[in-house]
Amino acid sequence: MDDINKRSADWFRDLRDRICARFEALEDALASSTQAAGRFERKTWAHHEGGGGEMSIMRGRVFEKVGVNISTVHGTFPEDFRKKIPGAEESGGKFWAAGISLVAHMQSPLVPAVHMNTRRIYTSKGWFGGGADLTPMIPDDADTAEFHKAWKDCCDRHDPAYHAKFKAWCDEYFFLKHRNEPRGIGGIFYDYLDSGDIESDFSFTKDVGETFLHTYPQLVEKSMHKTWTKDQRDQQLLKRGRYVEFNLLYDRGTIFGLNSGGNVEAILMSLPPEVRW
Repeated sequence: MDDINKRSADWFRDLRDRICARFEALEDALASSTQAAGRFERKTWAHHEGGGGEMSIMRGRVFEKVGVNISTVHGTFPEDFRKKIPGAEESGGKFWAAGISLVAHMQSPLVPAVHMNTRRIYTSKGWFGGGADLTPMIPDDADTAEFHKAWKDCCDRHDPAYHAKFKAWCDEYFFLKHRNEPRGIGGIFYDYLDSGDIESDFSFTKDVGETFLHTYPQLVEKSMHKTWTKDQRDQQLLKRGRYVEFNLLYDRGTIFGLNSGGNVEAILMSLPPEVRW
């Protein structure tokens, strides 16, 4: 398993580099005489048992706040958390995990917020997981259709059954039960992917990253030059409140990170810089 684990970690790092470069190019494309284009600032951190990660955070004129984090860590889960993770009880709680996690909160309420992550986890079992979902502040049917089409095409390249399954899983997962409403318009979500063909599973996970890199920047470019109103900004800040509620109450990445001894600053990177309830 060491080879696929290393190749996965290397892939997540390469994808991080290309996403950051693309996002900085979007910053350069929005001309301004009063605000400099944003640039990512990177900060490394060490896991107390082994490995660590690197945060890449940018605040700019297109992206109010975007984080693109990578990590490769290993350690031991707390006893009460092991039964929630496949193979963790059999491994004595020992785990290895690598991944990339991205959340973008935009300056313009006409540009949707987005989340994407992919990961490789190994206990006594190994699997891939991840996905991407879109959270428009102002509904846009064309953006929604384009986003869903991109994920259907991605899934269909690997298994015709994937899209219906992973789209439904996303809709179920990114749902605020206490408010009885979805967080956004969905996308795809998958976990525990272990088909028996590890190269096929890795290929799909890489395609998820490539699909995101191709699709989301085009949605940003479509609307980032448009003007917006104060009422639309107020609507954006209220919608962000729902985002915060989900990430603190339900998000698997937050729960996993806190229970695996991850870096708290990196785990809570997904929270927006300004929000209203």
